[in-house]
Amino acid sequence: MKAIRSALFNLLFFGVTALTVLFGLPLLAFPPRVMHSYLRAWARTVLWLLRGLCGIRLRVTGIENLPVSGPALIAAQHQSAFDTIVWHALLPRPAYVMKEELMRIPGWGAMARHVHSIPVDREGGGAALKRLVRATRAAADAGYQVVIFPEGTRSAPGEVQPWQPGFAAMASATSLPVVPVATDSGRFWGKRAFTKQPGTLTVAVLPPIPPGLPRPELMKRAEAAVAEASARLTGGVDKLVE
Repeated sequence: MKAIRSALFNLLFFGVTALTVLFGLPLLAFPPRVMHSYLRAWARTVLWLLRGLCGIRLRVTGIENLPVSGPALIAAQHQSAFDTIVWHALLPRPAYVMKEELMRIPGWGAMARHVHSIPVDREGGGAALKRLVRATRAAADAGYQVVIFPEGTRSAPGEVQPWQPGFAAMASATSLPVVPVATDSGRFWGKRAFTKQPGTLTVAVLPPIPPGLPRPELMKRAEAAVAEASARLTGGVDKLVE
């Protein structure tokens, strides 16, 4: 039954996303806030499909730590494709930091650029880092909440990989508060996993780290906070519904 429900979800997810891109292109003529509202509706539709078809419920802890307006730097753990969707539903004006090749996807790339998504060239060295910092500063100046996955790639549940130094450079350049986030999303929507596992998926929003810390201390505090919260989440195997 899980396989059938997962197949139906996958079919609807890709279908809804394709239609979202098709009907979203005309919105490029309007201010970004219109596109944000549109993408929020898409994200909430995906969450509804996950709950209804796959039995995956979303629990957000520490939601009071998220900004209701104004810029911030969201340093989120990344285990699943789910993580690239959920922030459209949780933040008023998210600007994702994403791989440069994703910005080249026809239609989707144009919509992402319209809402200040920030491309990152992981092979570009120092020049790419400077572009990343400039784009982050521009997004922050425009009032966006910048979402970055500091590990640079998806990790397995319970695993915390070393964070990339670009994150600290972004925090330093913008003087934004850093909001660390842990999740156990990979336990329910695994990397390249066809079958989704029912249960309560948690996004744990941790207290903000104030700006102005030296880079090594900022990295240490943020990594430690996420690692500790991740260990707590992945230790609760009873949350899975068989």
